[in-house]
Amino acid sequence: MAGEKRSFPGDHGAANGTKVPKSGGTPDLAAARAAAAKKAAEISARRAAAAATPPAASQPPAAAPAASGAAQDRLAAMKARLAAMQAGGAASQPAKTDTAPPPRRSEPTGPRFATTLGNRRVESQSPATVPTKSKAPAPKKEDDAPANPYFDPKATGAPRGRMSRGLIFNQHGKYLDQASKLRAQNRLEQIKAMLAKKARQEGLDENSERGFVVQQPPDVEWWDEGILEEKTYDCIDKPGKVKIDGDDSIITLYIQHPAIIKAPQEQRLVEAKPMYLTHEEQAKLRRMRRAADLKEHQAKIRLGLEPPPPPKVKRGNMMRVMGEQAIADPTSVELLVESQIQQRHDDHVKANEERKLSKEERLAKLATNQEKDAQKGLYTCAFKINSLAFGKHRYQIDQNAKQLALTGVTLFNRDMNLVIVEGGIHSIAKYKKLMLSRIKWGENDFPSETQQEKQAEDPDWMRPLDTQGKLRDLSQNECVLVFEGEIRQRAFRRWGSKICETEGEAKELLGRSKLDSLWALAKSCK
Repeated sequence: MAGEKRSFPGDHGAANGTKVPKSGGTPDLAAARAAAAKKAAEISARRAAAAATPPAASQPPAAAPAASGAAQDRLAAMKARLAAMQAGGAASQPAKTDTAPPPRRSEPTGPRFATTLGNRRVESQSPATVPTKSKAPAPKKEDDAPANPYFDPKATGAPRGRMSRGLIFNQHGKYLDQASKLRAQNRLEQIKAMLAKKARQEGLDENSERGFVVQQPPDVEWWDEGILEEKTYDCIDKPGKVKIDGDDSIITLYIQHPAIIKAPQEQRLVEAKPMYLTHEEQAKLRRMRRAADLKEHQAKIRLGLEPPPPPKVKRGNMMRVMGEQAIADPTSVELLVESQIQQRHDDHVKANEERKLSKEERLAKLATNQEKDAQKGLYTCAFKINSLAFGKHRYQIDQNAKQLALTGVTLFNRDMNLVIVEGGIHSIAKYKKLMLSRIKWGENDFPSETQQEKQAEDPDWMRPLDTQGKLRDLSQNECVLVFEGEIRQRAFRRWGSKICETEGEAKELLGRSKLDSLWALAKSCK
């Protein structure tokens, strides 16, 4: 620290003061005391002046408006500096503002001794000169911001901090309780489904006597609703409540002629049948047709349009036609005649085969005839069969219905079986003959291995063998015609079969086609 330089004490820390090197000798004690006494007197005078003149109160800066510019900021800074200079001097310090501090030349000058610096710190901490904290600028109001129709102040919230969650342990038996509840719920659903199935199988009332429900007659028939003002016939005796002669009555002098529609029988396909001829008339027409064809053929031969046919040699006219050749070589002539006879036979057979229809043509012709037969009128038949345990009976019922282009259904039940068929009169007549005459319902036989595999999924009452492996006794089995008649349209789209464990299922199936009354009719038929 011997080479350190410091400012001259009389310069009061000025930047342009004359700096002298520190003297290494001992200072004069009397001169130092005199200088200290002089400084103490000056400080006392400054304190007295500061106590006599109160310092200017620091004015807090007004909050600058949101739209103030740089010019207003500079003007406020200048006003603050002028107020600080007027407040005066070294005893008081200007209040702190948000503006920039004044330059160093505006600060009061003074000695920079340790004592003076300490006194200045004490004076600056006096309550009269304690600067007030500058207030933060007021936040902008929402009204000052430009109007934004899409701005929602509730949407802009403070970000939420992540809160730490503690450990949560599952209680003992929590998932066991959940599993038991699920099992109980599944069991309840199974019970509900079983009860619903049982109620559906049982049906309403199996007794045929109670199967027909007669509805009560209405209070007013539909054809009288437009005449009566009330919904009962009690107002018939009151002429004012019966609309017969009034202007608003539906009864007028005019006659309503409904649109004429064709009767069901007029919509059928009716073909004009040709006149039938006797055998003599048919033979006469054949002779006349053949004579005309022969005459035309001979005319073409005479004109040279066709070559003459070779002579038709037979065993009877062989000697007359062949003449001398037959006498010279009868063996070769006989072989020639036999070959011609065989050729004529082969041509005849070939012509017949060419006239025959192929399998596809026969099926197409059969389908066309069956369709024409159905266009002439639709008929239905219902058959009741006691048992269809023999598989041959089921096969005959199914295949013949398909071959005759019939629609309907076969219902298999433990108590009885019902067969319903629909189709043309020709197909129905053939099927009726099959069911009532051709099939032997009393026969039964052991099934083959293939049949046993097919019947493995069938119920016990549909198998030809009983539980003991013996043939069932079908001697009392029979087929009865329950109903037959003409219908307007088909109730079934195709032919099929259905196994019904209960009568309720059979009635429900027939009820879809509005034929449930046939089941009650078949049950009442003995």
